[in-house]
Amino acid sequence: MVQLIIKNLKEVEENYRNEVENIINEKVEFYQNLFKKYDKNLTLEVIFNKSASTYTVSASIDLKSKKVLSAQEDKDILKATRALFNDFKKAVKRQYELERKDYEYKRKNRK
Repeated sequence: MVQLIIKNLKEVEENYRNEVENIINEKVEFYQNLFKKYDKNLTLEVIFNKSASTYTVSASIDLKSKKVLSAQEDKDILKATRALFNDFKKAVKRQYELERKDYEYKRKNRK
């Protein structure tokens, strides 16, 4: 089970908030399916920061082996959010596969 926490959404301009929330909710569905059989409850944390004219969007999820973090900066909030989740998806899948291979390796030697 993946729980979503969005922090500092109020820093995003009002006319982009719904679009950003929709993008995040679509991506959370992917993580729900990926971690369906994961035996730890996970928290996906998305944080928005605005400084001057640039937005910084960061995401983190704490897996069993380590915490996966990713951040993206851009002037366009939608572009930054999409780019962040593309990179974040790759990093999370890579770490999850490492955990799975480690699990399978231990199972093979148990005979």
